[in-house]
Amino acid sequence: MRPQPSVVAVLGAGSWGTTFAKILADGTPGLTVRLWARRPEIAARINSSHRNEAYVPGIDLPESIVADADIKRVLDGARLVVLAIPAQSLRAQLHEWRPFLDSEAVVVSLMKGLELGTDARMSQVIAEEWGLGPDRIAVISGPNLAMEIAREEPTASVVASSAPEVASWVAGLCTPHYFRPYTNTDVVGVEIGGIVKNIIALAVGICEGRELGDNTKASVITRGLAETTRLALALGGEAETMAGLAGLGDLVATCSSPLSRNHTAGRLLARGLSVEEVAREMTQTAEGIKSCAAVQNLAEQLGVDMPITTAVKAVLDGTLLVDRLGPLLLSRELKAEGEYSA
Repeated sequence: MRPQPSVVAVLGAGSWGTTFAKILADGTPGLTVRLWARRPEIAARINSSHRNEAYVPGIDLPESIVADADIKRVLDGARLVVLAIPAQSLRAQLHEWRPFLDSEAVVVSLMKGLELGTDARMSQVIAEEWGLGPDRIAVISGPNLAMEIAREEPTASVVASSAPEVASWVAGLCTPHYFRPYTNTDVVGVEIGGIVKNIIALAVGICEGRELGDNTKASVITRGLAETTRLALALGGEAETMAGLAGLGDLVATCSSPLSRNHTAGRLLARGLSVEEVAREMTQTAEGIKSCAAVQNLAEQLGVDMPITTAVKAVLDGTLLVDRLGPLLLSRELKAEGEYSA
């Protein structure tokens, strides 16, 4: 087992990055948590007020969290590096930051997206850009709405790494009374669950925005889990993961909560806003919008049927009207329920 680090780095001071910095600070007394903020003024305000009002308003942050816009200072000596930045900017940022990474650091991804152009999962991008083996990479995913966790409302999550000892080490650093991490080795399943649920949440948000009822939304969520599972299995993930926190748990939370960015984006699309207008309306990235094309492309390459993803992509492309989404999803040919390959 690795020794407990004295310093960890969290890169990204949005809602989830800031909240996870709090989890680490609360879970490991004596730990210094360096939080990288892209904008110096955000870092300065966090340090002066111990709050990040832009992203987690009203939440007092532990004094052991130190924000900084200088990436070299943030990464210096950090044996755990947590990444919480937009998925589509990850590769360029990693390339820029590589000279500052500690040679023994373990890297954790909080990100839930596929890279456009390569269809790569975030753990794959990290491995490629930073030259890390699987024993130095972990991913965290689950029903983790940042604002609820920042308010210390109890939640559970999954820490996945192909190296069980790494998953256990990471989990041991983030165990405050309000956050319960479980571990597994299914990195693919955990990542795919976190990626596709954002697209399903867009669909549910659109249905809600069009004032369709709970029956419709429940049907979309259930069939969304089926198509998420089909993709995960095709990539080597495990069905058991899809039935757990990183699959069903994350899907339900994201599809049902107004705190979900993707659910919110779906409701805005249902009001007739364009993708560009939705982006201007929201303060943070809705990863489902960014990753939808990559997920659809990956599904086509693997021969995986993902009708909800296909329909959401058509809405985003402007080739399907939002008021046609709900009826379209339930008008497909009749078939038996329950076959992941169907």
